[in-house]
Amino acid sequence: MTKISVGLSTNLLEPEYVKLGLDGIGVYTSVLLDGLPRHGCEVQPWSYPLGSSNKRMAVGKPLPAAHKFTLLRDVAMPLWRTRLPVDIFHATDYRINRMSCPVVATLHDAIPMKFPEWYGGAMRKVKNHFLRKTAGFADHVIALSHFSITELVECFGVDEKRISVVHCGVASQWLQPLPVEQVETAMAKHGLRPGYFLFVGTLQPRKNVERILDAYLKLPAEIKKERQLVIVGRAGWRCDEVLARLKGAKEAGENVVWLNYVSGEAALRQIYAGAGVFVFPSLHEGFGIPVVEAFASGVPVVTSNTTSLPEVSLGAALEVNPLSVQEIGTAMQDLSTDDALRQRCIAAGKERAAQLTWRQTVEKTAEVYRAVLGR
Repeated sequence: MTKISVGLSTNLLEPEYVKLGLDGIGVYTSVLLDGLPRHGCEVQPWSYPLGSSNKRMAVGKPLPAAHKFTLLRDVAMPLWRTRLPVDIFHATDYRINRMSCPVVATLHDAIPMKFPEWYGGAMRKVKNHFLRKTAGFADHVIALSHFSITELVECFGVDEKRISVVHCGVASQWLQPLPVEQVETAMAKHGLRPGYFLFVGTLQPRKNVERILDAYLKLPAEIKKERQLVIVGRAGWRCDEVLARLKGAKEAGENVVWLNYVSGEAALRQIYAGAGVFVFPSLHEGFGIPVVEAFASGVPVVTSNTTSLPEVSLGAALEVNPLSVQEIGTAMQDLSTDDALRQRCIAAGKERAAQLTWRQTVEKTAEVYRAVLGR
């Protein structure tokens, strides 16, 4: 197999960019950085410097100029190309520039463009304008689900023939059970009792945490007494109301816990392992990695029947209308009281997680590079 030299954008692995831990794009990037060398790729990590003070990056080599400068230059000077000593460059985080080599870009979703009201800010329209412009700099696009293709064509103007679908996944260790004492220690640290309802994700409008809380509060008192509602995720944007409601529920004596930071994959796995039901009725997802993490952890899942989530679940979860508090609550109650249903969902989830691994993600990504290069 002929080696391919791959430039990989690692902005979201740099401490200066990521001060509160890796987000989903950061995890995706780290998986590629670690795994591509096993699939015939020589990987060179590259990052955009934020300023002169961090020309020496912690993870990647510094690109010739900061992103804002190269963005304006590439739009104003269409003949300009950034030259790097690589065969192909992979932009993983929407920061796409004109390169002298072929460029592959992963467009995780089109949510900021399709639902700007979930983000707000005076600069949203300007940012969306540049997102559309720079998408055209990519020779090929990776989408994380078949569902996303239509939105990428509509919102980014990408030619569908230039899109390949490569699903996300989980690392193989997620499929292995954790030692009981590790899980018990983690739960004790956070004041948790086994069997809780769990949500994992950055708090933002599309994650639908308000309706999860509404559904939980309407559950029978004996279920709420037995099972906490545990929300794991840092405060994102436009989440003041949900934070106030979580605080209010706690002050009112409800069994609600918010963990705004869980450090590292090992600690997160322990939190999943102690859960009884995973609740993820997101309003919109380009993929939905937490669903696969819950499947792999042996936790039955409630998720949405919309966007990419049925494609991820393939029937292994209870799929509900994310706008219906009643449907969310009924599914939560069913999975907490019907043991036969729980066991069916756990078995189906484990099987589905085994089909969605990061190893396959890396392997298929390398295949995309070779197809673009004709190798």
